[in-house]
Amino acid sequence: MAREVTQTLAEFAAGLNYDQIPASAREHSKNLLLDAVACALAGPQGEETHQVAAFAAALAQSKESSVIAGDRLSLAGATLLNGYLITAVTMCDVHRPTLTHITPEVVPPALAIAERDGLSGRDLLVALAAGFETATRVGLGWDFPTARARGWHGPGIIGPFGAAAAAGRLLGLDDEAMARAYGLAGSQAAGTFAAWGTPTVKFHQMRGALSGLMAALLAQQKFVATREFLTARDGGLYNTYSNGGKPEAAIADLGKRWELEQIALRLWPCASGIQGFVTAMFDLVQKHRLSFDQVKKVRVFTSKTLVDMHGMFPRYNGKFEALLSTHYCAAVVLHDRVLTLAQFEPARYNDPKLTRFAAEQVETKVDPSLTGVQSTVEADLADGKTVAVRCEHSKGSPENPLSRAEIENKFRFYGKGVLPAACIEEAIAAITRLEDLKSVRSLMDLLRTGEEQRRKSA
Repeated sequence: MAREVTQTLAEFAAGLNYDQIPASAREHSKNLLLDAVACALAGPQGEETHQVAAFAAALAQSKESSVIAGDRLSLAGATLLNGYLITAVTMCDVHRPTLTHITPEVVPPALAIAERDGLSGRDLLVALAAGFETATRVGLGWDFPTARARGWHGPGIIGPFGAAAAAGRLLGLDDEAMARAYGLAGSQAAGTFAAWGTPTVKFHQMRGALSGLMAALLAQQKFVATREFLTARDGGLYNTYSNGGKPEAAIADLGKRWELEQIALRLWPCASGIQGFVTAMFDLVQKHRLSFDQVKKVRVFTSKTLVDMHGMFPRYNGKFEALLSTHYCAAVVLHDRVLTLAQFEPARYNDPKLTRFAAEQVETKVDPSLTGVQSTVEADLADGKTVAVRCEHSKGSPENPLSRAEIENKFRFYGKGVLPAACIEEAIAAITRLEDLKSVRSLMDLLRTGEEQRRKSA
């Protein structure tokens, strides 16, 4: 290749400006930020959030950075906790080609630096676009299927690069310093699918955010690091974590085709892999006006990968397994006709009617013709009929996107009772017109729920 990939991506992020970003990519970056904050507002309902909050508070005693739906912590503490809040209830984005959540790693360090330094919304928007694009591009060059076969989990591997790009852009790193930041980010790349089924997969996300923040801050101090981390022959990311990867894919049409626009969102709080099945389940219920008592059996057909990952919880234990369970989601969508966090509270997922239906009347089956999130759902009815619906593209995917209004309603739904109504509307408006925001500090003031924020909103 004419140019080494790490340095090419570094030049891209360091030199990016607002006018170089097409309107569609700018708007999707706003959608991603709006959705990330909406997810973070729901984050306090996560089972382990109190544990992570205590851990983040113990990292340092300073309080210069805001926690979404919280008060203030140190730069590192807020980055970690905000990263966890975004992913806590399994409702954030996913870049499907790499099965990687991107916003939990990229958004928190960008918000922390922009708030600390009093930077503008336009600065933040450019940094987010740089971070989203860098993470997804690094992932494309990784050759994810090979990396996945070796057990690697994307957020802790490629996430730090996006976090470093966003933070580094806000810190004003030049292309040489940005390349070093990538070397430092890659030196912290970690996380495998051995954590699957446990909250540790979410730790990978928040650790990726902190890794990128530390990488950018250390590069700012002119710390020496390799500037060719991705393709280094001995220990480079693509050679060590994959089979050499596809480095040309990382920079193909860079700046012309925006990979960040392929980042999907989630309307419902459940695993990203089963969003297609949930889309089909809602279509089935609505199209055939099914009631819970009408259905004798539900069969869910997906790829082998999704059956292996989500068909293993016919009898789930706790909120996190319920969020991953095809069986439970089928039962509760059929019964309740909605799927919000209320469906993942103990009183709901422990309902004997739902646990029995999930374990005994829902079957997951492999269909070799299905790939990605494609899914077919069949229901055998009490009158002897069988009805079926197929989903090609899940709700929230680039092919079946959420509207801005749907994302705003998600923000309002999970912000209600957490933030004052006026703050919710002001925050939505600020993100919608992010390029006009004079200081990110004003946005973070709206998103805090600590004593200082309450006094301001009183």
